[in-house]
Amino acid sequence: MKKILVLCTGNSCRSQLAEGYLRHFAAGRAEVYSAGVETHGLNPKAVETMRADGIDISKHTSNNINEYQDVAFDYVITVCDHAREVCPFFPSDAKKFHYNFPDPAKATGTEAEINAAFERVRDMIKQYSKAFIETHF
Repeated sequence: MKKILVLCTGNSCRSQLAEGYLRHFAAGRAEVYSAGVETHGLNPKAVETMRADGIDISKHTSNNINEYQDVAFDYVITVCDHAREVCPFFPSDAKKFHYNFPDPAKATGTEAEINAAFERVRDMIKQYSKAFIETHF
């Protein structure tokens, strides 16, 4: 079974959204992990936003990339420029992909505006994840 790692800065939001969607669209055809170059804990808004689309990520954990040094990944997807720039050397033959999604955790404004930012990024990541699985599986 192929293994996918989604990498972000803090493994709290964008990488968690991607992990949830990649698992959903892979439907058991891949093992999907997510990690950060740091760990910031799971963002409650990310959980809420995914739940609104029928995907439960509430049991996900915020993991550091160093936890996966011995895993032979087939694909590594970075979902923010910072992770791609500061990622430590990761010994792997994995195919690498990158997409710099905006960080909804940095959204400001009213509650409605912040929720809309999370939904926009969630929908972008959903599209990307679906296309990734359709292309590679």
